[in-house]
Amino acid sequence: MDSRREEVAVVYYADLLRRGGSQGPDDLVSLDEFERELVGWWLEACGLPEATAAGRATWPLRQALTWLAKRRGLGQPAVEWFVAVCFREVAAYLRDPARQLVRSRVAEALAVQRPSVVIAHSLGSVVAYETLWAHPDVRVELLVTLGSPLALPHAVFPRLQPPPVGGKGGRPPNVARWVNLADPGDLVAIPPGGVREGFLGVQEPKGQPIHVFDFHKVVHYLATPQLREVLDGRT
Repeated sequence: MDSRREEVAVVYYADLLRRGGSQGPDDLVSLDEFERELVGWWLEACGLPEATAAGRATWPLRQALTWLAKRRGLGQPAVEWFVAVCFREVAAYLRDPARQLVRSRVAEALAVQRPSVVIAHSLGSVVAYETLWAHPDVRVELLVTLGSPLALPHAVFPRLQPPPVGGKGGRPPNVARWVNLADPGDLVAIPPGGVREGFLGVQEPKGQPIHVFDFHKVVHYLATPQLREVLDGRT
């Protein structure tokens, strides 16, 4: 039995992403114009059919989410809740000053902890990616991104700081190794294989299911054998 014990630190920044001091109702009607725009780009990446020449803009949001829920065999209320929560946070992060405040908090934690491994899930992968680029003095042996939206066309990928060059993002130069894990069914890690194809210097095991139903939950990513293999240096 391996008796090693590693110190783990978690950075919390959700409080910096709350609109107007509170998160507000987790409902589609509460999404503002920018948040709905991001949802539209995400739906397009999910394969929303072009109903007319105008495409995604002609689809009422709930109708589009009904299509997605049926296509993926998911419950409509759960999909609507997920979209309202997820894209409110993504939009909040992409707006200043929240972006700078979040990155500053993460950078402070990195400076204090000096971790050899950084594990970042979902929007946290965007935060970690940008923070590591912005702070080249912080050296990291291994960056592991889980269920990452880094490659999401229009909504996230072209808005990254620093921006992609020639249609490609890159591994932060202070990161020795970058591994991305994404369940093929993860609705946030869109398009499938996008991080592997859109970024230089990243490894991504192909076709690795994380969970049968809850594709995106961090608890399932953390419990997967694939992550253990990565941390043990076997992948």
